[in-house]
Amino acid sequence: MHASSLSFRLAVLFVIAGMAMGIGMAATQNHAIMPAHAHLNLLGWVSLFLFGIYYERRPALDASRLAMIQVVLWSVGTVVLTVAVAAIHLGYHAADPIAALSSLIVLAAMLLFAYFVFRPARDHSASPAAHLTPAE
Repeated sequence: MHASSLSFRLAVLFVIAGMAMGIGMAATQNHAIMPAHAHLNLLGWVSLFLFGIYYERRPALDASRLAMIQVVLWSVGTVVLTVAVAAIHLGYHAADPIAALSSLIVLAAMLLFAYFVFRPARDHSASPAAHLTPAE
């Protein structure tokens, strides 16, 4: 499996979970975990989907182990952060250190992604047109 495929699949799972959270909040008229819902949708759905697009457009990176590590690290951090933020907003302030640690995990994953974005291109021989396919 490539990093893009994993990103897309996880993004869809996260958005389904986020939608379920939203429906649950609406049904109960209790919006206490709205910040967790927002974190899940933004970090899980939007960010992972964007990572998937980026990786898909860079086939060598998409197939790399380091890209897979970035996606997994981001996803684990997102799950733990979402749960911790929900716990905090439900009054369990003992989850503060967990939220802090998981925030650092998500930051580390973003720094790894930033490295991919800002590092110099390694393959200068292939032209951009080499990656294009004609429309049918």
